[in-house]
Amino acid sequence: MKLERLLSIIILLLNRRMVQAKELAERFEVSIRTIYRDIEAINGAGIPIVTYQGTNGGIGLAEGYRLDRNVLTNDELAAIFTALRSISTSYGNEQHRHLMEKINSVVPPQYSEEFQHKASRVLIDYSPWDGNERLRPKLQLLKEAVDSCRIAGFIYSNAEGVVSHRIVEPHMLIMKGRQWYLKAYCQTKEQFRLFKLKRMKELEIAPERTFIRRELPMQEGTTGQSPSSPSKVTEFVLRFRADSRHLAEEWFGIEELVPLDDGSWQVRKAYPEDEWLYRFILGLGHRAEVLEPLHLREIIASRAEQAANIYRIDKPT
Repeated sequence: MKLERLLSIIILLLNRRMVQAKELAERFEVSIRTIYRDIEAINGAGIPIVTYQGTNGGIGLAEGYRLDRNVLTNDELAAIFTALRSISTSYGNEQHRHLMEKINSVVPPQYSEEFQHKASRVLIDYSPWDGNERLRPKLQLLKEAVDSCRIAGFIYSNAEGVVSHRIVEPHMLIMKGRQWYLKAYCQTKEQFRLFKLKRMKELEIAPERTFIRRELPMQEGTTGQSPSSPSKVTEFVLRFRADSRHLAEEWFGIEELVPLDDGSWQVRKAYPEDEWLYRFILGLGHRAEVLEPLHLREIIASRAEQAANIYRIDKPT
């Protein structure tokens, strides 16, 4: 989010001689203090920005300075445009739309058609099939809390169904596997935790309570980990029916499939063993069978039997 804001400020200053810090703060919905920190960051990157005092003063590029257009090629601008358009499918706001308009405005007319073609080659749609209208208010509130370093409170139900009230210091919003998470320092647990937004309710931001951002430990600063940080990773083997090759390819990729003598297909993978894995395997239905390990096979068999019992015709009423 900060990178988008910095790029947007640079493009704005390229197109306008001067702009006031207050206007920038209102446009990007941050404090004036944050804007001045952004200006320092831009200066540190080698783009000279000058602050002019007085009633007609403001912030502008140093006199005579022009950003070489070759700093960003048409391909790079198209890549940024594509990324913003893709992100907007799940996390759209006015800043994204304004920035896309500005990127369009700096492309010379003679390259406009080529640019539009390159920017339209790929769209990564992060939006869920059922929409995310209920998540948007949470995302907006938490974005404001992250930007302004405000304490947040909410009722949270974890993966085991345990409900608790949490008071946290929001540091980062993360999308992983089409799910939104909040990376925050939990004051109760006194450590950084990941919270799934769908498991939050009664979210409130305390306008009068602020915090000083903490430095994320190296391992916490990455998003490559599973959000639930499971301690157990299980290697398992699935056998897909001969007529279900397309399903195996869809989930695991054609390179992972090993043909068996009876025409079926085998896949060997290692995933964190948790409720998600059980639900995933059960979702494959009769088209896939767990061959190993034994304990995972028994868990899936037990759960499948419980589900079948619900639909028994002769079940007593």
